[in-house]
This record gives sequence, structure tokens and C-alpha cells, in this order.
Amino acid sequence: MTAGSSGRAIRVLIADDQRVVRDGLSLLLSLVDGVEVVGSASDGAEVVRLAEAERPDVVLMDLRMPDTDGIEATAALRDRLPDIAVLVLTTYADESSVIPALRAGAKGYLTKDASAEEIEAAIRAVYAGRMHLDPVVQARLAAAVSSGPTTAVSEPSGLTSREVEVLALMAGGLSNNEIARRLFLSNATVKTHINHIFAKTGVRDRAQAVRYAYEHGLAGHAVGYVEDPPPAGG
Repeated sequence: MTAGSSGRAIRVLIADDQRVVRDGLSLLLSLVDGVEVVGSASDGAEVVRLAEAERPDVVLMDLRMPDTDGIEATAALRDRLPDIAVLVLTTYADESSVIPALRAGAKGYLTKDASAEEIEAAIRAVYAGRMHLDPVVQARLAAAVSSGPTTAVSEPSGLTSREVEVLALMAGGLSNNEIARRLFLSNATVKTHINHIFAKTGVRDRAQAVRYAYEHGLAGHAVGYVEDPPPAGG
């Protein structure tokens, strides 16, 4: 196991209203090389205050908390401290919880039955700037998209059919290298397509692009790829 790309430990802040969960996560992460827990909070307002003081790399964010909930706290962190990656860790995996969290700025979403290995992999992924969604969450979002009203999604925002395909694969969790292999393209061509997607849709990063895909019914195009996700931490 390795630390962050800078060579230092990935600094993690934990937010959950249940002390037993906070203590359990702190103990779990204390056993992970290259990860350091810098604090914990019991509600959204407290985690924002601690984040401003401690400047963690990743916040593990519960959704249902008193006073300020995880959605509000995530949005506040996005606006005030955009370099911090929020990884939701919650009991709820329905689209009515997931989509607001992604819209608020979360870069990852796990359910609390995730294994220690899955939590570690997700922390490393969002720290590295990659979107990370629990496979169960991916499947439920895809089902919600496919069961919704049929709408034309082939060329939203002027995207070409190839750009739609690349965006759908991004929503499925594939890296640039994996997209290149799937579509028999060069890495440079994939990067060009992604730059065009960003420019046409007005998104700033990969996490926003994934949210755009789910909001516009494009994630369903990636359902066939969910069964072959990228390696954990890769």
C-alpha cells in the first residue's frame, strides 16, 4: 500500500453522527499504510469547520446527520474548499440520495456495507481525482435511468455519438486507458474527446462529467460495462 502521489499520507476527515461508526472508521483507517485520520465530526456544520482548520485531502461523509446534513456540507466544501474530495459513506443507495450528493459535489459514493478494502480503494481513487461509485449504486442509477421516460440522448449539448460513448464509459468508472482499449482508440484521441465533452457541456472535471451523464440519461449507455470495472486503486 502506498501513500498519496506527493509521498505523504492521504489526510482523511470522518463525518458521521454515530460515534461507534466514527471510532470504527478511525480504527480501520489507522491500519492502512499511507492514510492518516486528522479528525472526526458528528454533523455537517462541524465537518465544514474542521475541514477549514485541518485541510484534509478526503472527507468521508455520512448523509443523514442532525442540523446540517451531508448534502449541505458537501456543497459547502465544494464552494469553500474545492480541492477536498468528498467520499460519501452512507446506508442509503437509492437515486434520491445518490443524485443530490453527486450534484452537491461528491466525488465518490459508497454504502456502509463496503469492505475495508473497498473503502481504502475509494479513498485512493477520489484522492487521485477519479470518480468512484459503489457497483450497487451504479446498478441502481442505471436502472433508474433505463426505467425513466424515454428521451433522445444521442447528441446532448452537441456531443457527437463517439463523445456520448466516451462519456458513458466515464460514467461506468473506466479510466482513459480502459476507454482507449474498449474503443480501439489512442490515449491522445480519448483525451481529445474528453476535452471536447468538457467544453460542450460546460463541466470542469471528470466528477462533474459523470454527474452530467447521470442527469442526462447517458449513464444507461454504460450498463454493459459495469460488470468489468477498473482494478481497485488503479
